[in-house]
Amino acid sequence: MPTVAFVSFRLGGRDGVAIETEKWGNALATLGYDIRTVAGEGPVDVVVSGLGIRDERPLDLEALDRGLDADLVIVENLLSLPLNPSAAEAVAERLRARPAILHHHDLPWQRSQFVAAPGPPSDPNWLHVAINHRSVLELAERGITATLLYNSFDPTPPTGDREGLRAALSARPGERIALQPTRALERKGIEAAVTACAEIDATFWLLGDAEDGFDEELERVIAAARCPVILGMPPGDFSIHDAYAAADLVVMGSTWEGFGNPVLEAATHRRPLLLNRYPIARELEGYGFTWFGLDETTEFQQVMTNGTDDLVAQNAAVAEEHFSLFDLPNRLSALLDLIPGGCT
Repeated sequence: MPTVAFVSFRLGGRDGVAIETEKWGNALATLGYDIRTVAGEGPVDVVVSGLGIRDERPLDLEALDRGLDADLVIVENLLSLPLNPSAAEAVAERLRARPAILHHHDLPWQRSQFVAAPGPPSDPNWLHVAINHRSVLELAERGITATLLYNSFDPTPPTGDREGLRAALSARPGERIALQPTRALERKGIEAAVTACAEIDATFWLLGDAEDGFDEELERVIAAARCPVILGMPPGDFSIHDAYAAADLVVMGSTWEGFGNPVLEAATHRRPLLLNRYPIARELEGYGFTWFGLDETTEFQQVMTNGTDDLVAQNAAVAEEHFSLFDLPNRLSALLDLIPGGCT
């Protein structure tokens, strides 16, 4: 049975790269592949010291070679963003002349801190895959041909424990809770989301932790907030599905996302969405979703008052038609046929 190795800085967590890697792995397993995960951090099959984000330890080349000993290697963002250049160079060198897929969730010039960094490496035996059309075009401008494959989502996710989680959050009867299921980073637009929540009389609920030194800024935003703020998940055996169930709407303040899984998860969990229309959100919205901008709080309030049943049903139907997880095995099967170096 052929083996596919997924390699990244970190896997097994709740960030978008890890979540989509898990989906791809499950889909490829249904096609008959053995799956191996390789990363510098996380609950993976092969942990490689020195492979993590900004990991300054010497790279464990023996572990890396062991992890990459597979019929096909799928590189998840490790050769896309310069978060550990020496590790990326070592991975690229080991994949030369071998069949590989470079799955690009982000690209350097799409992040202000990496705008001057070079693009991803390439090889005649590699297939580049991007998760949005904008990235396909930007790669083409730099001489790299990439295939578009959007992220996929379960169109019928678990219902979730609304009452149990709202009780754990000490939510008042009738309290409107707006969930931002992201980490706290500068580009996540936390302050803008909090401001919008105040305008619609909603409690702002940030699910993830502050990262990359955003702790002090998050404290400042919370202190200045004109609406109640909830941070994190309360104690208990609660899942992301419970979080969507407990919320009345989803808010996304992000200025940039390579995709932004919560905007589709809002659709599949049948929650209205209030967002900052970052570029890829505009691309996705073109498929027929009805979303509201952070500057459209008056219109959003009216929709919430009149009822959202028809709106969320329409968004769920669009998500199922164009972004269904059930279609992923067939899409990946077709993708494998495009690998220049071939795949067993």
